[in-house]
Amino acid sequence: MGNKNKTVSFRVNEDTFDALRDIAEERDLSLSAVFRDYVDQLVAHDGKVRVVPEDETTEVESAFPPTVEVSKSFVREHERLELEAKHLRDQLDEHKQYISQLRAELEDREGVEDVVHLDDLDDDEDDEPYQLG
Repeated sequence: MGNKNKTVSFRVNEDTFDALRDIAEERDLSLSAVFRDYVDQLVAHDGKVRVVPEDETTEVESAFPPTVEVSKSFVREHERLELEAKHLRDQLDEHKQYISQLRAELEDREGVEDVVHLDDLDDDEDDEPYQLG
């Protein structure tokens, strides 16, 4: 299979369409070419494209996307929470293993009569006492 072109369509209001057409005519391009160039740039830069007027291009000094500085205490708190979450996940895994072990033991002892299910106690009509231990 070769590289096939695909069509992308969307709707804009009439004023925006007229403005886009004026931009395309000003640059002596078709409206489709304007969008193809934009999409090519968008794909080439992994979606990190910012459109600015030409007279402002020399003023743009910061990187895009913008970066934000955070305090060390915020970073430490984030790291602490990540460690706590990891610890809780480990504990959950241990509990799941313990429950699986208990279920396996219970299945092994299915034939033994000394196991009393609490749900079965409610169904019994006779008031025969059970001794635990």
